[in-house]
Amino acid sequence: MADDILNTLKLPPHSIEAEQSLLGGLLIENEALDKIADLVSPGDFYRQDHRLIYQHIIQLVEQNSPADIVTVAESLEKNAELVTAGGISYLGSLAQNTPTSANIRRYAEIVRERAIMRHLVEVGSDIADSAFAPQGRDAQQLLDEAEAKIFQIAEKEKHDQSGFKDIKELLPQVAQRIDDLFTAGASDVTGVPSGFSDLDAMTSGLQPGDLVIVAGRPSMGKTSLALNMAENVALDTGLPVAVFSMEMASTQLTMRLLGSVGRLDQHKMRTGRLADDDWERLTHALGKLNEAPIHIDEGASLNSFDIRARARRLSRQCGKLGLIVIDYLQLMSPPGGRQSENRATEISEMSRSLKALAKELDVPVVALS
Repeated sequence: MADDILNTLKLPPHSIEAEQSLLGGLLIENEALDKIADLVSPGDFYRQDHRLIYQHIIQLVEQNSPADIVTVAESLEKNAELVTAGGISYLGSLAQNTPTSANIRRYAEIVRERAIMRHLVEVGSDIADSAFAPQGRDAQQLLDEAEAKIFQIAEKEKHDQSGFKDIKELLPQVAQRIDDLFTAGASDVTGVPSGFSDLDAMTSGLQPGDLVIVAGRPSMGKTSLALNMAENVALDTGLPVAVFSMEMASTQLTMRLLGSVGRLDQHKMRTGRLADDDWERLTHALGKLNEAPIHIDEGASLNSFDIRARARRLSRQCGKLGLIVIDYLQLMSPPGGRQSENRATEISEMSRSLKALAKELDVPVVALS
């Protein structure tokens, strides 16, 4: 009976042996930290004592001090954490049971892999709890939140795996890009054309992977400019365009697009006072926009993870996006809903996340500010 109970208790994924071997290798050879510092953080360790030991090893190495059994024990003792870390005898056993640091990178990979699995278990549990107690959220909201949580894990893993690229690997890609441009014919526009010839002449078009901030005072035409770009990209190139509108309703934006394509007076459209020739232009605009791959999301106070999750989903559904428009940056909420005392810092973090989205989907992102 006791064995059956134990079998039903599932411990989070972990490898005590890999954690011990990693720490033992560092105590033997401090220089080995350079091999694994980009892969493992203190939070990746399953056991609290291992987290503490790793933290103090890092601190000592960063101070250009030796990190051996004695110095790590002393550092822990100064912070009243030696007992929590298992004492000097445990530190000694870590070093004694690890003969070499030769395989430390592999130990780190195991520790990191188990940490990701634990994060997945935790997020999966949170998603299940949210489904059982939605607290007023509908299924679509729960799906968005679930995707954002999974995406955070994937993005952190992707960030941690980034590193140097040998120029020998990059040169063939660049040469192929130049050859493709030559084959396509000489053109001043190498990116996605915005539809504004003077702007395209200066920028060579909206370049995939770029984050473009359009700043200006209120009511200066930022939204109109961005919508014109979206209209031109969708109609001229046929590429899908994603518009995240946190300021205006989707019907308002559609009204503006109809006015732009049909060369119609916005006031006449809003009041319904259209002349006979206006109806013909309106019908023409309706036909053109009906075929335009423009997708508008009017979700309010979206955070960067929401936007990235929805953009990635749209990209999977419609293929490679031609443009993403964010209207506007200051109406975005910080990730996780956490408020910072410095709004400028929040905006900076959100901008970095949007830049990462542009690079990931290889699409220009235009954010209004």
